[in-house]
Amino acid sequence: MVKSINKKPVGSITRGKTASNRLRRVDNFILLYEPSLLTRTDGLFQHSLFVDLGYGFDARTTLESAERFRRVNSNLPILGVEIDKERVDAAIPFADEITHFRLGGFNLPLQPAESVRLIRAFNVLRQYEEKDFNPAYARLAQYVLPGGIMIEGTSNPFGSVWVANVARKMESGSWKMEALIFSTNFRLGFDITDFQAVLPKNYIHHVVQGELIYDFIEAWKRSAAETSPARAFGLKQWFAASAQSLVLKGYTINLQKRFINKGWLIWQLD
Repeated sequence: MVKSINKKPVGSITRGKTASNRLRRVDNFILLYEPSLLTRTDGLFQHSLFVDLGYGFDARTTLESAERFRRVNSNLPILGVEIDKERVDAAIPFADEITHFRLGGFNLPLQPAESVRLIRAFNVLRQYEEKDFNPAYARLAQYVLPGGIMIEGTSNPFGSVWVANVARKMESGSWKMEALIFSTNFRLGFDITDFQAVLPKNYIHHVVQGELIYDFIEAWKRSAAETSPARAFGLKQWFAASAQSLVLKGYTINLQKRFINKGWLIWQLD
């Protein structure tokens, strides 16, 4: 496994803007989607890290995640990574024995004995060029244990709407794109175009005819229109009905109520 703690960070400084609880729904999704990933203690997982990549101008998102994830694993080591030295220096006072803040980029600043179980990278790659997407993913794969995941995507400023890739690290060493997650807390209503505005970097420029994501978005818009009478029973019911309609159109959607009722539509890609 490649280590890079003493190397120059790979990447560019991003805006770093954030807000309290902006990524709460992302963390809550992980806790529901695969809580066992946070509690695994077999082999190298016993001491493997959760990495908050590009936490922003202050440490709040990393510290908020620490509080949530340690409810299921009180000993979970957490690493906040930023490419801006001033942001790291500002976060260092919040570090402790299992909470770390380090200067780094896509070449994660790990110690020799460290490994990673989960990476959260939000509102990071969206600020790069599309050509940087695959190289960034390939570099990050070097640090994650087989079976680990990365959740990477974009949210609106308050985290009420976001879309994210879930990538699974395979035994082969590469990523498998497992799912595309659409999340809303319904505070902005239910409008498919809200998701379109926060698509991850690998999709945002491909909402054009002939592309897979275009077909999906258009199919979901049709499904929402066809099931609009369900709106009379509430936005969550309408959201659920549109998801069921997508299944009838041939898309693999996770219809479990624990996700759908909370505003998470999981488009399974495998």
